[in-house]
Amino acid sequence: MGPVAVGDQIDGDLINAGKIPVTELAGASYFHHADSFAIMRGGHLDICVLGAFQVSATGDLANWHTGAPDAIPAVGGAMDLATGAKDVFVMMTLLTRDGASKLVEQCTYPLTGVGCVTRVYTDKAVFLTGPDGVTVRETFGCTFEEIQELVPLPLKRAE
Repeated sequence: MGPVAVGDQIDGDLINAGKIPVTELAGASYFHHADSFAIMRGGHLDICVLGAFQVSATGDLANWHTGAPDAIPAVGGAMDLATGAKDVFVMMTLLTRDGASKLVEQCTYPLTGVGCVTRVYTDKAVFLTGPDGVTVRETFGCTFEEIQELVPLPLKRAE
C-alpha cells in the first residue's frame, strides 16, 4: 500500500482499514475480504499488530470502542485478528492524554479479545503479558521504577 490518495489518485475501491483512500506501490497485492477473514479465522497468521485503548495484565484487549456515547465503534476485523493470530502484539502510547495508564489490571472498555495479547510496545517500554501478569522487557529513556510509578499494577523485571 502506498501513501494516502489525493485528488485524481482517489479510487473509491482502494481504501485502508481506516476507510482512507490510499495508493498502490509496485508489488502491491490485494484480495477479497472473504479471503482475508478465512486467513484470520483459519489460524494462518503468526503475528498480528494492533492498536489499543487498553490492555489488561492478563492480555485482554480493548481496541474498538471506549463506550463514550458519541464515539463511533469500529470493530472491523479486530476480533478475528485478536482470536485468529498465534501472537497479538499491541502498539500504543503507555498513557492516555489525561496521564492514565492504558496498561491496566482489568479493561474497563468493551473487550475485543480475552487473553490474546502477548506483547505490548509503548513509547516508554516493551511489556510481556500473560496469565502470570506483566513483565517489563525493555525501557526507553526511563527506569523500571519510573515505569512502575506510571502503571497501577505489579510489574516484574525481565530476567
